[in-house]
Amino acid sequence: MEKPFLKNSHCNPVVLTTLTLLIFSTASDAQIGACYGTLGDNFPSPEDVIGLCRKSQISRIRIYNPNPAILQALIPEISVIVGVDNGDIRGIASNPEMAKSWIQNNILRYKNANFSCIAVGNEISPLDSGGGSAAIAGSVVPAMKNIQAALSAAGLAGKIKVSTVLSAAVLGNSYPPSAGVFRQEIQSSYIDPIIQFLAANRGPFLANVYPYFAYIGQPEDIRLDYALFTSPAPVVKDGEYQYQNLFSAIVDAFNAALEKSGGAGLEVVVAETGWPTAGGTATSVENARTYNTKLSEFVKKGTPRKPQKAIETYVFDLIDEDLKNPEYEKHWGLFLPNKNPKYPMSFN
Repeated sequence: MEKPFLKNSHCNPVVLTTLTLLIFSTASDAQIGACYGTLGDNFPSPEDVIGLCRKSQISRIRIYNPNPAILQALIPEISVIVGVDNGDIRGIASNPEMAKSWIQNNILRYKNANFSCIAVGNEISPLDSGGGSAAIAGSVVPAMKNIQAALSAAGLAGKIKVSTVLSAAVLGNSYPPSAGVFRQEIQSSYIDPIIQFLAANRGPFLANVYPYFAYIGQPEDIRLDYALFTSPAPVVKDGEYQYQNLFSAIVDAFNAALEKSGGAGLEVVVAETGWPTAGGTATSVENARTYNTKLSEFVKKGTPRKPQKAIETYVFDLIDEDLKNPEYEKHWGLFLPNKNPKYPMSFN
């Protein structure tokens, strides 16, 4: 039995997508979307990218900050998660007027956009002193509250949800999935207030889930087919639950941790996942095609812990981002910067 030890989720996330041709099965039942990251110097225009999403029947996207050019290009057919920059969180937390201004400038101004959620920060952790997010962590929930209040004042509280995106690093244990629990040192001070806010406002629990990083961190313990959705039989048996892929095991570790923390009713939305096509261990076009194709099939079925409950999921990344490092960070895209798909995918 392989132990799916979880490595830290990668800290510079950008995009999620799944296409059929790269194309989705149907826009109406699609639970898969794509992250639209912008750390590249050779990108097509936002209008072209949104046109590409529309052509490929991508009905959900996640953007990491309120880029005015992207917001202007949005269309009602595409549901959008928009991020609040980590650097803006302290100001919004301490000043309700700044939150109102953020909503006015980045939400209300764009009448053609279909916003589903505002993600207040990405992968912020009180333990991340090296990455700088530890200094922001105490401001996350106050900022979420001020954004929520600003939405309520604008009459949008029931339409647009508010959350924050966490990485698997907040889990103190994840194996077996039923033993999933948040890290004790941040539970009461950081995780519990987030869960309480989400429960009170019916917001989704946004998590970045990366079997790729778990696999390359522990290749001696985790089989590649388990990480790629291709294992022919269950790999992990956890009481009444059996796991045939690592993605579902990680999602259910979050579900178990939430159940133990008063968040049993929260929906886990996978804000990032994917597989790179080059630049690192086990990276190839074929592995990326396999992962994203199998992912798009799996998320409609739910996890062993929550069967028949489709998992809203965003694939990282829409387009390769050539300004990222290390090398494998440049190659997560479903499309090349010239808008050509890297590989065909059928979701039928």
